[in-house]
Amino acid sequence: MKNKAVVKSVEYGSIAYDAGIEAGDIIDNISGRHFEDILDFKYLTSDEYYVAGVIKQNGDYEEIEIYNDCYEQFGVEFENSLIDEPRRCHNKCIFCFMDQLPPNVRATMVFKDDDYRLSFLQGNYVTLTNLKEKDIQRIIDMRVSPINVSVHATDGEVRKMMLHNKNADNILNIMSRFADAGITMNAQIVLCPGVNDGDILKKSLADLASLMPAVHSASVVPVGISKHRKGLFELAPVTKEIASDVIDIVEEYAAKLYKEFGTRVVYAADEFYIMAERDIPPYESYEDFPQIENGVGMMASLEYEIDLALDDETSCKGNKKIIATGIIAYNHINKFVDKIKQKHSDADVEVFKIRNDFFGDRITVTGLLCGRDIINQLKDKNLDGTLLLARNMFKDDCMIFLDDTTLEDVEKELGIKVRVVECDGYDFVESILE
Repeated sequence: MKNKAVVKSVEYGSIAYDAGIEAGDIIDNISGRHFEDILDFKYLTSDEYYVAGVIKQNGDYEEIEIYNDCYEQFGVEFENSLIDEPRRCHNKCIFCFMDQLPPNVRATMVFKDDDYRLSFLQGNYVTLTNLKEKDIQRIIDMRVSPINVSVHATDGEVRKMMLHNKNADNILNIMSRFADAGITMNAQIVLCPGVNDGDILKKSLADLASLMPAVHSASVVPVGISKHRKGLFELAPVTKEIASDVIDIVEEYAAKLYKEFGTRVVYAADEFYIMAERDIPPYESYEDFPQIENGVGMMASLEYEIDLALDDETSCKGNKKIIATGIIAYNHINKFVDKIKQKHSDADVEVFKIRNDFFGDRITVTGLLCGRDIINQLKDKNLDGTLLLARNMFKDDCMIFLDDTTLEDVEKELGIKVRVVECDGYDFVESILE
C-alpha cells in the first residue's frame, strides 16, 4: 500500500491555496504518477504544467490543472513530512550518543535515522552506508543538494571500525560521484582521540579537500561521552593537548584551502578552542557560518551580534535576569553579560553554571542540559526575576527538555518565570534589557 500524502496545512496565497486544497485532503497523484516520498512530490510539482489528483475530505476525487509558469512551490505541509517512513540507521558507531542515553529520555531521541532525504530537507547528517545504487543514482538524477555527510574518517578500515559496518569504506567513491554530478556536500568528523585523530584526521581533511568545490564545509567536533556508556567501546575524552593538536591540524588545512580556493572549508568546533584555552577565531573566519548548528563559530557569531545590538540606543527597563548555561560556555556568557553591563550599568544579571548530572560531567554543552538538573541546582538560590534558557535546550516544536521535563515544570518548581532565548546575540541582548 502506497503512503498517503495527507495535507496538514496550506500556505496562504500558494498554488495549493488557489487550487482549493484544504487540510485533510490527500494528494493522490501528480499527472497520474504516484509518488514515493516528498522528493518525488517536489520533483513532479516543479513543472510548468501538471494535474494534481486530489481525494477530498468527503471522499470525492478531483483533478486540478496547475499552471506554474513562475515555478513556485506547491505550498502544502503534509502530516508526514516525508510522506514515506524514515530510514533507520543500521550502523553501530562507537561514539553514537544515542547508545549512551538513560532510559528516561525524550521519546523522539530513541529513533536513529540515517535518511538522505532528511539530510536534504532538515539538515540531518547521514553516513550514506545504507544507499543502494538506485538511491545514489536518484540523488544524482534529482540533484538532491546539499547533502550533509557524517564522514568521521575517509580511511576505509578506520571508518568500518568506527561505524561497525562492513559497507562503510565506500564513502569516498560515493562522495566523488556526487561531486562529479555537482552535488554540494557538508561533512562532519566526530573526533575520537586515539581513533581518528592525528594522521587519520589529516588524511580525512586532505581527501575532503580533493573534492573541492563540491565540499562546501567540513567540521571537526569532539566526541560526547556520557556516564551511561556500559558495554560500549572504550572512548577517551578530548584533553587540552588533544584539542590543541586538532586546532593546529584544522587551521593548517584551512589556510591551504583559503590560499588555493579563497575559502577555509574546514573548521574546528568552538569546544576545541575552549578546551585548549585558545582564542576563538574572529567572526570573519567563519565566512557564511555553514556549520553553526554543530557549534562551529557560535560564540563568534553571538559576540558579533551582541556588539551590533548594543549599538542601538536601547534602555534597560526590565527586572533581574538569571541565566542558566552549560559549563563550557560559562566564561563566554559572563563576558557577554559584562559587555552589556558596560553600556547598561543598571542591568541586573546573574549567570549560573549548570553541571550535567543527567548525562554526566563530561557533557558540558548548553544544548544538552536537562530540566531536572536546572531545577535541582537552582532551587536553593532564592531566585527573583526572570530565568533565561537557550532555545537549543528544547525540542524544536515544544518546550520539552531531553529528560522529558517541561518548561512549565521548571517554572512551577522554581517559582520563576522562564523566558526562552533564541540562539542569536540580538535576542540575548533584548532578553536582558526588556
